[in-house]
Amino acid sequence: MKLSNLVFETSKDAPSDAVVISHILLVRAGFIKRVSNGIYTLGMPAQRMAAKIEKIIREEMDRLDGQEVKFPVVMPKEIWEKSGRYYSIGPEMARFKDRAKHDMVLGMTHEEAAVHFAMNTVTSYQKFPFMIYQIQTKFRDEPRSRGGLIRVREFTMKDAYSFHMTNEDLERYYQLQFEAYNNIFRRIGMRNFISVKSDTGMMGGKIAHEFMAITPDGEDELVICSHCDYRANEEVAECNLEKPCDSDSTQECEDIYTGDFKTIDEVSGHLNVKTTDIIKAVAYADRTTDEPILVFIRGDLEVNETKLCKVVQREVVPLDSRFHPQLNFGNIGPSSDLPVKTIIYDRSIEGCKNMVVGANKAEYHRIHFNVGRDITIDTYHDVAKVKAGHKCPKCGNPLTVQRGIEIGNIFQLGTKYTQSMGMTVVNEAGESINPIMGCYGIGVGRAIASIIQNSHDDNGMILPISVAPWTIHICPIRIDNESVKNTAFEIYNELNKKGIDTLIDDRNVSAGIKFADADLFGMPIRLVISPKLIEKGEIELKIRETSEVMIVKQAEIFEELDKIIDRLSKQYQ
Repeated sequence: MKLSNLVFETSKDAPSDAVVISHILLVRAGFIKRVSNGIYTLGMPAQRMAAKIEKIIREEMDRLDGQEVKFPVVMPKEIWEKSGRYYSIGPEMARFKDRAKHDMVLGMTHEEAAVHFAMNTVTSYQKFPFMIYQIQTKFRDEPRSRGGLIRVREFTMKDAYSFHMTNEDLERYYQLQFEAYNNIFRRIGMRNFISVKSDTGMMGGKIAHEFMAITPDGEDELVICSHCDYRANEEVAECNLEKPCDSDSTQECEDIYTGDFKTIDEVSGHLNVKTTDIIKAVAYADRTTDEPILVFIRGDLEVNETKLCKVVQREVVPLDSRFHPQLNFGNIGPSSDLPVKTIIYDRSIEGCKNMVVGANKAEYHRIHFNVGRDITIDTYHDVAKVKAGHKCPKCGNPLTVQRGIEIGNIFQLGTKYTQSMGMTVVNEAGESINPIMGCYGIGVGRAIASIIQNSHDDNGMILPISVAPWTIHICPIRIDNESVKNTAFEIYNELNKKGIDTLIDDRNVSAGIKFADADLFGMPIRLVISPKLIEKGEIELKIRETSEVMIVKQAEIFEELDKIIDRLSKQYQ
């Protein structure tokens, strides 16, 4: 590719709406251009990266006997009604009417389409197991688009769906997909990624894992133990706390005036107690019905709303005190006669003694409160956020919390979709059963961004040879010099004949501009051809990843390039 023909525009400055490094570099290099909030055009370099990532994904899916299909982007309301998700998914799913006034949706995920394709087509156990996959454009009306390609509304995604007759077979195949995902991310050049247990969310099912690129710009918090293999998304990480101290546990409860002191820090300071010696109430409401939901949790902890939603089986929002004046906000405490139907007690307060709690009347708190003596609680739940330093639930050592970007996910869906949509097959015993499903997704655009998050420096991107748009970037200095121009294009044409993706900067601009753009683009190998080098019969070769520079005899350039390309490529095989 001649750079003079490429449709692009570089910039020295970061776009005003960009704070994430991959977003900044992709825009500065002209690889992507914003069309609307969360919607981008991929220029040729980014599209070439996407195509190479997709090729690697296809190779790994085909190794697992995957059958590539293409589901529709637009689907009728009816198949989403069957699964129940037409109504349970909120405004993030785009709905519209076609010219016949028929209700349609834009696909944001394709479980329903996969079941629709397989049902009444596969009717016997003899076809099982099988996996179908696609690489398709999707649309999700994401309310919090951010980070360029990291969180978008329109995106390209590989999603695969496997069908099984038994849970044992799903578990076997799930492990194969797990290994394939590790291969994919290694091959596309992810330097720092891990897999973690995750929440199944709207996808359903009981078991799920996310693959995460570790980066300070990540939007997910990951709980990691460096002493064992415990890793989990903060949404599902188990909170494992020290048992409470029970000193001075025999004193009777006493109401004490605290006036306008309502927050944990205010009450802690006013009463000169530790935040761990307070039980606080956190008030929520059912998003649909506005019914209040109370959570009682130790004062130093926060409620994990994802965990809470799973416990109450409802979506929750913070409770607005204006609509529930019967509750004394800031002074709510555990009591058997609270005017709330749904009350959740976190495991952190189990067995706690000599605690400070709200007195359920304005301006008062209660001291010397003992759980078990002053209130009977039958069931406790883990709804607390895990913090760095908490004990690992597996080995007991301190946990760390890091940030990451989700680059892929795998789910054991069970029969959630086949049962709701009425897909049945006949097993070996002649019985009609609902097949068991697995689901496996990778976002292609997010993979591009995550690679750059993991691989860049102050000058620009450092792209892995396995997915770089071009392997070699030729920088002729003084392209107006006939010898430079001829030598550069001889090498360029020969590399193209050899099937090596090559970019040549044939613009008549300064060496500084060419070098700056070459560093910004981040192609693996840069060749410099200049009048002085030609006089000596030499070419300068630089490896972007290591900044290694070598002077190579012109007659030996292709042999040297073959060695370097082979060496760089082996990292991603």
